[in-house]
Parts: sequence; C-alpha cells; structure tokens
Amino acid sequence: MVWFPRAFSQENDSTNFSIYYSSPAKYTIADVQISGIKYLDKSVLVQLSGLTPGKEIEVPGEGVTNAIKKLWQQGLFSDVKVTATKVVRDQIWFDIYLQERPRLADVNFMGVSKSEKEDITSKVLLLKGSQLTDNQVINAERIIKNIFLEKGFLNTEVKIVQRDDTTQNNSLILDIYVDKKDKVKVNDIFITGNKEISYITLERAMKKTNAKALRNFFKTKKFLQEEYKNDKKKLIDKYNEKGFRDAIIERDSIYQVNVGRKDKPRVNIELDVDEGDKYYFGDIKWVGNTIYPSDYLSNVLGIKKGDVFNQKILDKRLFDNDVGLNNLYLDKGYLFFNLDPIEININNDSIDYEMRVSEGKQATINEVRVVGNTKTHEHVARRELHTYPGDLFSKTLLMRSYRELAQLGHFDPEAIVPDVQPNPENGTVDIEYQLQEKANDQIELSGGFGGGMFVGSIGLKFANFSVRNIFNKEAWKPLPTGDGQTLGIRFQTSGKYYRTVSLSFIEPWLGGKKPNSFSVSLSHSRINYSANKYYQSYNPYGGSGYGYNPYGYGGYGGYSGYGGGYGGGYGGGYGYDGYGYGGYPQYQYNYASESTNEANDQIWETTALALGYGYRLSFPDDYFTMYHELSYEHYNLRNMGSYFWFLADKNGQVNGTFNNLSFKTVFGRSSVDNPLYSRNGSSFSLSLKLTPPYSWFTDTDYSSPEISNNERYKWIEYHKWLLKGQLYNPLSKNTNLVLRTAFEMGFLGYYDQYRKSPFEGFIVGGSGMSGYNMYGTDYVALRGYKDYSLSQSSSGSNMYSKFTLEMRYPITLKPSATIYALTFLEAGNTGMTFQDYVPFKLYRSAGVGVRIFLPMFGLMGIDWGYGFDEVPWNRSANGSQFHFVIGQQF
Repeated sequence: MVWFPRAFSQENDSTNFSIYYSSPAKYTIADVQISGIKYLDKSVLVQLSGLTPGKEIEVPGEGVTNAIKKLWQQGLFSDVKVTATKVVRDQIWFDIYLQERPRLADVNFMGVSKSEKEDITSKVLLLKGSQLTDNQVINAERIIKNIFLEKGFLNTEVKIVQRDDTTQNNSLILDIYVDKKDKVKVNDIFITGNKEISYITLERAMKKTNAKALRNFFKTKKFLQEEYKNDKKKLIDKYNEKGFRDAIIERDSIYQVNVGRKDKPRVNIELDVDEGDKYYFGDIKWVGNTIYPSDYLSNVLGIKKGDVFNQKILDKRLFDNDVGLNNLYLDKGYLFFNLDPIEININNDSIDYEMRVSEGKQATINEVRVVGNTKTHEHVARRELHTYPGDLFSKTLLMRSYRELAQLGHFDPEAIVPDVQPNPENGTVDIEYQLQEKANDQIELSGGFGGGMFVGSIGLKFANFSVRNIFNKEAWKPLPTGDGQTLGIRFQTSGKYYRTVSLSFIEPWLGGKKPNSFSVSLSHSRINYSANKYYQSYNPYGGSGYGYNPYGYGGYGGYSGYGGGYGGGYGGGYGYDGYGYGGYPQYQYNYASESTNEANDQIWETTALALGYGYRLSFPDDYFTMYHELSYEHYNLRNMGSYFWFLADKNGQVNGTFNNLSFKTVFGRSSVDNPLYSRNGSSFSLSLKLTPPYSWFTDTDYSSPEISNNERYKWIEYHKWLLKGQLYNPLSKNTNLVLRTAFEMGFLGYYDQYRKSPFEGFIVGGSGMSGYNMYGTDYVALRGYKDYSLSQSSSGSNMYSKFTLEMRYPITLKPSATIYALTFLEAGNTGMTFQDYVPFKLYRSAGVGVRIFLPMFGLMGIDWGYGFDEVPWNRSANGSQFHFVIGQQF
C-alpha cells in the first residue's frame, strides 16, 4: 500500500505536505529507507524495489506501484508499505516498511518412522530459522505424498498445521500429520492391442509389477509408481527384442477396485499397446576397418541379414564389456577406437546398417602405478601385473592383472580399481591400480565336535610374512610383513587323548623372478585311545577275521576291543581279493583300560614332512599350473588291534611302524576371479599321488599267510588319482547371485593285490572334517549324512564320486567380513571295488547354509542338509543333519 501524510501548511515545512492522485507530480528520489526487517540486506531490497536515489519518478504513479509488486513477488513478506516521509521542492524521501514472513522454529512429524522422517527431511528441506512461505508448505505436502506414492502408499493423506511459537517472535511451528493408509497392491493387469506377443510374455517382462495370480505366488504384488514406470519401459524393450521397434504404449490407466478386504486396497492396470511393424536386419556394411576384414567382423558380430531386429542384441554384440566386438580392438591396443552404427536405409521391413569404424592409433602404456598398498610391498603387487610400460594396451591383460591381484588375498577384491587414463594427444595410456589393504592374517582359537570328541585348536597364520626382514628390527610391527609369504603354526589337542603340532611355510615366488612356489611343512601327532574313558570305533564289517585271509573265508563275528567291551557283527562273513571280513556293519563300543601303564595303551603316532614346488605353465595358456610334492609319513602304532583290525596279527594286535614315501603331481587350471566370493571362472585339477612299486622289485610272495602285516606294510605302496572341477556362473545382472557347479572323483589303486594300502582311503560323508588331523586318509564332505557314514570301511573307501550344485548370494562383501548364504543339491557314492561300485546310484541331499569369513579367524560356516537315501550299512546316517565348522574351510 502507499500512504502519504496530510497536506502541509507552510511552503518550507517538508513534513507537512499533500499529494493528490488527481494531480501527479514528478520528483527526484533523494533517499530510501528500509524499515521493519531484521535479517535481510537493506541495500539489496532498495535495488530490488527500483526506487533508487537519483531516479526521477512520478508520484502518484506506476513507479511506486511496481516497487510494491516487485517486493510482494519475492514471497518473503507479509506486509509492504511505501511512505513519502519528506518533500522539498522537487525532491522526495521514501520509507519502505516490510513485515517479514514468520520463520520456521521447528517441525514435528506424526505418523512416520524415524527412517521415513529422515527421508522426508532430506527431500523437503524445511530448514529451521528460514522464512516459511505458502509455496513451501504446498510443496512439502506434495513431496511427502510422492515419497509414499513411490513406496506403494497411493492413498496417503498429509495435513500440515501452522501454529505460533510462543517462545520466539514472528516464528512458527509446523505439525505434519501423515496418514499413509495401507500399501496398494496390484489386483489385475489388462493388456490390449497385443497380437504378435502373448499376454504372459508381456506380463513376465514387467518384473516388479505383478498381478494377483497363482503364477506370481513368489513375486511381489505391491504397486510402486517408480517400478511401474520402469516396467513399462521393460515391456517396450520386450517388443524391441522381438523386432517391433516402433511399439508404444498408447494409453495406460490405474484405478482402484474393491476386492477382498476394504482396508487392503488394490488397483487394476490397463495398458493399450500399438505394436507397429516387425523389422529385420538388412545389409550390414563396414567402413573404415583396416585391421580386421569385413567378413571377419561380421562373423564376430553374429548378426545376419534376415535376423529379427533387436537393438539390445546389436548393442551387446558391439559394445559389451565381455563379448562386445570392441574388445577385439582394445586387445590390440586400439584404445581410441570408435564404432558408430548408422541406419542408412529402411526398405519396407528391413534395416540396413553402415558400421563406421575409426580405429585410431594404438595406445602404448606409458606409466603403471600401484597405490593404496600400505602394508604389502610394491614388488609383491607389481609381479602379479600383466601390463608393462612400453607394451601395447590390452583389455584382456588389464583384467588378468585385476584377477591376479584379487587372488593374492592381501587386497579387498571389491575395492580394486584399474584406472585407465588415456592420453590421446601423444597416443599413450597410464594405468593406476588402486588397492585397499585388508587384514588376512588369521588367529585360530576354536573348538569343535567331530570324530566323536571335542577338540580345541590354536593357530597362527601369517599370510603376508617377510622372511628377509626377520633380522630387521624396524620391520617388526609386530611381525615382519609385506613379502607375500605364508607362515603357519597350529596346535590341536583334546587333552591326553589327542594332540598335534604343525609348522608350514610357503614362498609363492621362489627367487623373485617367476611365480614358482616352494612350500615345506612339518607335523607330528599323537593319539592315545586308552586315554579316552569312552570312545566309539566304527567297524563296517562287524570285525575282521585275523586280518588277512588268503582263502577268502569270512572272519570271526567281531573283535571285542582292547580293555574289554562288546560288539561284533552278525551273519556270515565273506571274502574278496584275499581278505576276509565279518558280517554286516556294526558300531563297536570300547571302554578304555584304566591301566596307568602307557606300555599297554593304544597309541598312534604320525610324523610327516612334505616339500612342494609349483609353477605356472605357458601352454595351452598361462592359467594352467603344475605342482609337485615329495612327502614322507611315518606311522608308529602300538596295541592298535581294535582300531586297525585289518592290520591285526594272529594275536589281534597291531604293533610296529609303517612308512609312506610318496610323490604327488597336480596338473590344474584356474581362472576363478575371487577366492572368497567367486563370481566367474572355473577350476579343474587332475592329481596323481604314488609311491614306489616296492613289490615289483622283490621276489617275495605276499600271498603267503606266513608274512606278517608288519612286513607286508612296512613300506606302503599305492597310486591315488583325484579329478576335481568347479565352475562359477553369475545368474543376475549385478553378478551377485552365483551358481557353483562342482564334481570330484577319486580312486585308490594298488600294484599288488596282496599289498593293498591300508591307508590313503576316502572317508565320505558329513562336514568333511575329522575333528582332528588324521593322516593317511582323505575326508570328503557330503552334507545331509552323518560324518564318515558313506564309507564302507573305517580305513576309507577305495573310490568315490561327488556332484554339487550350489546357489550363493552375498549378504556383505566388506573387507571386515565376507558373509553369504547358500542353498545346495549334493550327491555322491563310494565303493571298495569296481564290481560293487555303481556310479549312478547316488546318495542325494539338499539343504541351506551360510558362510562367514573374518580376516582374523578364517572361514566359518554352518549347513543344514537332508539326506534322502538310506545307507544300507548305516541306516541312521541320512535325514536331517547339521554341519558346523570354525577356523577351517570345508
């Protein structure tokens, strides 16, 4: 508004004057004062009004009126007054009074959760202390409704109440009441206009918007506005994939329907599509290509004239990171390569393309940098790289370098970033590998129940050790680290009954020039069966005869065991290959003697030493490796007739030493991308472990019953074959959902049928853990069955096969913890001879589990499995089973 004082009575009285609307006069503004405001800049407001000193203005007139309009338009004031305070001749003084809008003192939310409140606050931006305008209140109501609309609350009501803040002048408090109502779900989806593509196909293309139907039982029925928009795009994408590139949704509508409970609202969705014409690929010509001929590029593209047009397939074949044609050029150093597919002609239903290729110059690697390795020495990371300064750029070698860094275990695989920095001006490229160290040393403090006992373990594994810095005092922080070597020390015990100590060392780059690994391990274990007050030994044949029976007669019903007890088999015995066995499988319960004389105790001692050497092959490719190991194991058995019944002499006892000198070679290939949570790649290995064929170099007739088992097995002989493989396939676009397919097979053979090895068998079933380190056997997990239950002998089976399908999904892949859930199908079988081994008669199981990897403690896991098939020699072996492990992978 404009207000002027009453008329003046004297000519020289500058404050007593009259201004008449009927007789406007021109004045020059002498000064402008701003009053009534507290926070705003007065000089800015004067400029904003347009009433600036020195300006000529007509009063009354549009100049003052426009000034008031400009100030009102700011939305910052609740009252605007312009007053002429003084007039001297042709000069005029103005005072502009502004009443600021109230400021926001506080905001209260009712009807929302804490997280919803934070979401609203971040999007609405109602800042305390700021001026509150009507537009802000209207926008706040709209934004809040949209927030809950996106979450499926279509009927959300928002009420905003303004009230004065009694503690502050010109301040307001907003009370925001939100009534979300119930989430809206989809009742039905109607699609019209579709002739070439079925309704079911189109509905399945809409991944997050699903009708209430039995076929969608496991899918969400919630209606989410944002997901609905995305699903409409996916529906059109489905048409595009089928060649209908002009397909559009002409009309869509959403309306609520009253079905079921009134408090559970549902909506129907109607979509009317116009399919348009179906198109096909026409001629595809290549322009600008000199490195690869056109025919070769067309073959790699894999799209022929007459194929149904599919823009998605075309883009994937050209530009996909894994299978795109652009990778051909990137692997040859053409980092500045560009390909532009141009539609040059549409002839009826055929689309002709011209592929315009700009090959550019080959890029040479200028500089390779490694950053972020705060603990690991740089040469440890650099020796794994396949990209070198001066070489041509290669995407394949770049990704291979990424894989090798991830395989080290010293860096977080999810955080490794190969940053490619092209320099087009000089035709070079810099590569920076950004790493993030993770803790991978492990401290094992664990206890587990296995093998019928509780065993405690303590171990230290230093996975990034540095031998060369042992005598460097400054390197002990708290240990010398950074060279990628592995040092392990482990001790297990169950008291007097069992104890073992082991020491191992691995150098992955022997000599520092090639990835040739060297390993050495030394261990000693001692088991005193008599120190356990009560234990259970498994005899699947109900007891042996006298150990060796060259005539094939059945053995006695069973040997009762040392120290008294009960047990034995039932039924007639049978014999094969010169060995006699009792009847059906039985458990034999033994009570240990209370004697304190250790000379009478049942003791098994093992001392083992192994030396290993591995190296990478260059043919067929450098994913192949070879590993050789020379090992020696010395077994010392005393009074072990009840456990090693198959070695017992005629007095039913086993006393003596047995030696196992073997050589193992492993031929393998591994392209697995990440050792902790693998998404891509495969791993296959064929191993052979064999001893010298001692029986070939002697004239001794080992079929003679006069030869004692001590003499027969003083030097054990065998050949042992293992074939293993696993394949990882990502099933989701983000590669988080992974399918692991695995198989493994083993066979233990002999040189002389009368010197079959009593050791090195396969013990199958359960978690694959022995509860303690047991030398001379391979423990194979098969979940859903009791531990060791699928092997027909306590010394293990001579052959086995196992097949696994495992679905994995990560819960977290952070460096501090890797956790993923899994579900599995598993099947396997065992046998003693080829005659009784039926490879397709499998013991099947299924179940679920979880794995947790903590850097300090290693892998831990728990599985629940259900075995479907009854085991003839152990009828309680299948069914519901839990398998648990801590501190060791299974």
